Amino acid sequence: MSSTESGSRPVVYAVVASTFFVGFGGGVVFPILPNLGEVLGISAFLVGVILSANRWTRLVANAPAGVLVDRIGTRKPFVAGLAIEGAATAGYVVAITSSVPELWFIVARIMWGVGSALVFATAYTITADVSEAGTRGTSMGIVRAGITFGFPAGMVLGGIVSEAYSNVTAFVLAAAFAALASVIAYFIVPETHVDTPDSSVKPWDVETTLPALTVGLVNFGLYFAYIGVLFSTLVLYLDVEAVTLTVSVAGHELDYGAQGTSGLLMAISTLSGAVFTIFGGKISDAVGARMPVLVAFLMTSCAGFVVLTLAPSFHAVVLACALIGAGQGGVGGPLTALLADLTPEDRMGRAMGTNNVFGDVGGGVGPLVSLPFVEIVGFDAMYALSAIVPLLAGVVLVAGIYTYTGSLSPTVEESIV
Repeated sequence: MSSTESGSRPVVYAVVASTFFVGFGGGVVFPILPNLGEVLGISAFLVGVILSANRWTRLVANAPAGVLVDRIGTRKPFVAGLAIEGAATAGYVVAITSSVPELWFIVARIMWGVGSALVFATAYTITADVSEAGTRGTSMGIVRAGITFGFPAGMVLGGIVSEAYSNVTAFVLAAAFAALASVIAYFIVPETHVDTPDSSVKPWDVETTLPALTVGLVNFGLYFAYIGVLFSTLVLYLDVEAVTLTVSVAGHELDYGAQGTSGLLMAISTLSGAVFTIFGGKISDAVGARMPVLVAFLMTSCAGFVVLTLAPSFHAVVLACALIGAGQGGVGGPLTALLADLTPEDRMGRAMGTNNVFGDVGGGVGPLVSLPFVEIVGFDAMYALSAIVPLLAGVVLVAGIYTYTGSLSPTVEESIV
């Protein structure tokens, strides 16, 4: 291990810890809000708007966040973004006790979008700054895993704690962990990106190179199918198919409803993704090429949706969620590493911001389309169509990288800009 790599580890681990704890607020609403919609009198479409509001906000905020990072550095936007996400999570508590919950939920999700735009742009840029080419896939995978692990922890918290105690308790706990994330970042994460801050920020100064657009389109497809379709409809699917979990503890049968079961299944999916995020990045470093790993995991995601379409049983749904999560996660580390390989260092913030724009369009369109669409065509047809999305993403990826590099599978050394 080089001294540079050794010195970067505490920074990477601090980023992982911060994004993990703040991620609770991102996942806590998914097992709660779809069912809560009927109780609060919120329509399916408006629930979709609330779930996707953070992504539509990031659609506007991602590019300026990336430019800001390249102009003033990573530390201040990172800490500020975590603090804003913490305040947004606290807003869920206000929403659920308000006479106009839909308004407060939307405000909280918009705040979350602003904060997460800053966090995502900075987290990956910090990692790219402190990692070397030969270990970049592993480092990106570790950071993405930290972000990803926080999401299922929030879903478990939202599903189980809300059923065992109350929805308010789940939201309060998530807000407390988000506050801890800001403290960790403030005291540990240094500036890594610029020596002389430049306050002139141009929101239109984004990355429009072929690698950025190619990686962004792949990100769009993955988030559309994963967050936009699977996570937004799973609790409803389990309810319709009567697929729930019963656990025997000390001779007593514990029955989890659709809400609690969906939280556990989404956690399994995201934990699978987090594990394979690390492995995917590490494998791409070991073989010295990103493309074979990316294509393999895109096919894994496709297989997961096929399983979900064909076999509506609890064990089949567990397998499907694990496969879809593995595919999503396995792509994550190598994909961001590939973008870093093909992007000049001084434009890394812009590139990450552009990539996040595409992902958030996919995640934002997904709930708006999937929730009304499933009422018309049913779950089987919707999940079957979703299986095609990773295949199309693979075609776009291969075509874009071949056009830019002249190789179907460029090595890491050939990709370094």
